[in-house]
Amino acid sequence: METVLSGIRSTGQLHLGNYFGALKNFVRMQHEANCFFFIADYHSLTTHPDPANLHDNVRSILIEYLAAGLDPDVATIYIQSDLPQVAELSLLLSMHAYLGELERTASFKEKVRKQPGNINAGLLTYPVLMAADILIHRATRVPVGKDQEQHLELTRRFARRFNQIYGVEYFPESLPYNFNQELVKIPGLDGSGKMGKSEGNCIYLSDEDSVIRKKVMKAVTDSGPTEPNSPMPDVIANLFTIMKAVSTPDTLSYFTDKWNSCEIRYGDLKKQLAEDIIKTISPIRERIKDISSNEAYLSKVVKEGAEKARVSANKTLSEVREIMGIKPF
Repeated sequence: METVLSGIRSTGQLHLGNYFGALKNFVRMQHEANCFFFIADYHSLTTHPDPANLHDNVRSILIEYLAAGLDPDVATIYIQSDLPQVAELSLLLSMHAYLGELERTASFKEKVRKQPGNINAGLLTYPVLMAADILIHRATRVPVGKDQEQHLELTRRFARRFNQIYGVEYFPESLPYNFNQELVKIPGLDGSGKMGKSEGNCIYLSDEDSVIRKKVMKAVTDSGPTEPNSPMPDVIANLFTIMKAVSTPDTLSYFTDKWNSCEIRYGDLKKQLAEDIIKTISPIRERIKDISSNEAYLSKVVKEGAEKARVSANKTLSEVREIMGIKPF
């Protein structure tokens, strides 16, 4: 069975785009492979988050992923900072990571441009820490988005370099995990092609019904089609993309026919879309509320997840130290 690792950001609420983009696949994937899911709080420190909010952010993300279907009895779910072995492996890997290759990464260049007043060493060595996250469990597959593909390639390079320097075949060259299908990309309600927190166009998994209805009714539309079977502009195609994800085929077909016959009424479409989103999200939202109030369960998940992750991490770190010549007297 393949070992799959996925990092989960530790800031921001989860939204409909996250759910259809990766979460549903994670829920399925955990039954098909040996899965490790971790909340990346070390990585978030590169942006200097408010210490008063960091723990609450980690807690919220943990709750929402559990509510969406990640099962701690099936997969290993842990918090990055509960695994100190990751920090040590990152240090050891950094001895063979070179300044030039780190400075050339697209993500580092972007951060330098966006936050010129906070160009810290953590930003530069972010790919090394990410490599440590992956290699600590010797993962063979990693689900990554387009923005992380370069980091995964660096992880493969670090693994090859380690093996070559020490004359071993120890670290695998981790490959992307593509879920064997095209990911569903949920657009924003403002007519843009992406649903995201920074864009302010999200429907969050924790949104109440009234909030969802209000957001959907404000979604951007146009004046409507003027000719039968005319192509949809992007702002309308985006609404139909969301409908395809949450509504029944009959509902989608009905409104598609209304568009093609120039009889579409956007108010009716939005009302139906809002109710279908509510039907999709409300069970998750109710589980979020239940889990949020169960501190004993959350503590158990975090503690047991860390214990399971440390078994794998301890073995890897012990063997890496041995390979590198760090041995006890």
